[in-house]
Amino acid sequence: MKIALYGKAFGRDFDEMMQDVLRLLQESGVEIIVYEPFWNDIKHCFNDSISYSFLKKNDDIKGKADILFSFGGDGTILDSVPIIRDSGIPVLGINTGNLGFLSSVSPKETSEAVKNIITGNYEIEQRSLIQINDEKNIFGGINYALNEVSVCRKDNGSLIVVNVFIDGMLLNTYWADGIILATPTGSTAYSMSVGGPIMTPNADSFLITPIAAHNLSVRPVVIPDKSVVRIKVDGRCDSFALGLDSRIMSVDKSFEIELRKTEFSFNMIKMTDKNFFETIRKKLMWGNDLRN
Repeated sequence: MKIALYGKAFGRDFDEMMQDVLRLLQESGVEIIVYEPFWNDIKHCFNDSISYSFLKKNDDIKGKADILFSFGGDGTILDSVPIIRDSGIPVLGINTGNLGFLSSVSPKETSEAVKNIITGNYEIEQRSLIQINDEKNIFGGINYALNEVSVCRKDNGSLIVVNVFIDGMLLNTYWADGIILATPTGSTAYSMSVGGPIMTPNADSFLITPIAAHNLSVRPVVIPDKSVVRIKVDGRCDSFALGLDSRIMSVDKSFEIELRKTEFSFNMIKMTDKNFFETIRKKLMWGNDLRN
């Protein structure tokens, strides 16, 4: 088994956790592969008995790893999407960040989770992604998102006019700060923060959520994920901000966006003793208010 380690810098409070992970992998004969930009953050956790190799920043991970461990928060998992691409390599999220809907394994649960990975005691959740037409190569060929695609005004103070078409039919013309097209995974992210509903990860749907719409009667809309969505921006702006998760580019308003579900999924590792409803209860602290 080959396991790649990927992540962001974290505090020394997590050194013991990382050392336990490395020890368990080494003892189990797992081939350890370290994402090279992550190496400087964790190299002090290695000892001379631990063998490893590097995955360089622009390397194709397909065929080089069987599983990827992501150390960080949900943003770290989103940043792994351009690394995983369409390889199908499953990702385990180990939460050294904050909220962590995707990075669901806490530091104190990490050793047990690693043992379960080694013995095959885990499940795979297939998460849908959204892709955009990208003939202009705006996003360098990585033209898909795990959470959401966002179309937003830039810092000019004016609303933008967003025309949204579903399978060729006009849904609405939004006067707003922007619009979000979210996956079920993304329904607990940006979309939720602007009033969108929560969808279960296995829902065959996408979610269209306006951002600060001028018309107060405008509400989020759930659509089938087999739909093709076209977005055209009008208004006084010359350009707008187009985001794929945390990657954001400035795009001329003449650019028409076409969105659809990708043909491949992003595979998340889930421990068998966890479920989505438990996660949202804990993360959103439902039931913790004594007035309930």
